Amino acid sequence: MNVLITGAGGFIGSVLAETFLRENKTASITLADVIEPAAPASSKPMLRCVKADLTSQKACDSLLTKELTHVFLLHGIMSGAAEADLELGIKVNLDATRKILDTLRRVNPGVKVIFTSTTAVYGPPPSPDYPLTEANAPSPGSSYGAQKLISEILLNDYSRRGLLDGRIVRLPTVLVRPGKPTGAASSFASGIFREPLNGEKSVLPVSKDLLVWICSPRTVVKNLIHARDLATEAYEDGSRVVNLPGITVSIHEMLAALKATGGQAALDLIVEKRDGPTEKIVESWPAKYDTTKARRLGFAEDGTLANTLKEYIEDYGTKTR
Repeated sequence: MNVLITGAGGFIGSVLAETFLRENKTASITLADVIEPAAPASSKPMLRCVKADLTSQKACDSLLTKELTHVFLLHGIMSGAAEADLELGIKVNLDATRKILDTLRRVNPGVKVIFTSTTAVYGPPPSPDYPLTEANAPSPGSSYGAQKLISEILLNDYSRRGLLDGRIVRLPTVLVRPGKPTGAASSFASGIFREPLNGEKSVLPVSKDLLVWICSPRTVVKNLIHARDLATEAYEDGSRVVNLPGITVSIHEMLAALKATGGQAALDLIVEKRDGPTEKIVESWPAKYDTTKARRLGFAEDGTLANTLKEYIEDYGTKTR
């Protein structure tokens, strides 16, 4: 396999690259981002890190070669940032994605393209308890969701025509992400664990009654690899879109899990400060899904919230109890 990962400077891209290196199945791995990605600690000669602005056709022509067998599209301007800057969101999330897909169908027709989309393509469900499926019509409540949906439709059509072999996976909110806060409206979901477990304050900008659809990083990476390996014939309904498995939790439950993991000292570091724009975005995201299609295709279920926190501490540690 010859693999390209765009947006590889991000958390999921770096973990995915490390997983590929451990698999030892790839002949070459290229990590690309607007800032040159750091090489994983386990880096090997077949890996290269490239600074590339994928809004540029010249960069696309350089990276997107006929030798590639798998392309993971992880780049993007996240939800909150895309809402704050419409033009930038369109340029990166939509225009650059189309440029990549059009270049690939020209120079490497049929190549496998794994596109990370989002459940933000949906608007609010008919009722809070209504579990959505891939058959429900999207109606994005944010520019980010709209840009991702347009890209989904394009890749789905290119796959229908045999121009590319797309695998479109709608990710739940990934929790817990290490490192610094991102431009995602959902960034607080990781922050209310990550910062207190490191002895730092974290702002909670939403109601404690909010429900969110989440998934652990380990499960997300496992499912991205499954999307890579899935047979084209498995998509019996013709659509390449899959809502990845996750679990539904409330902010109340998340704070209880924080206390159980880090004690009252960690919980005391939460600062409640409601933020209207953030709430408006995240409240438009449904929190319950019927993932029958994902299970039928063999995608992995996620574990409990307690297990997710256990994995986070195993992988990244904590300064508290």
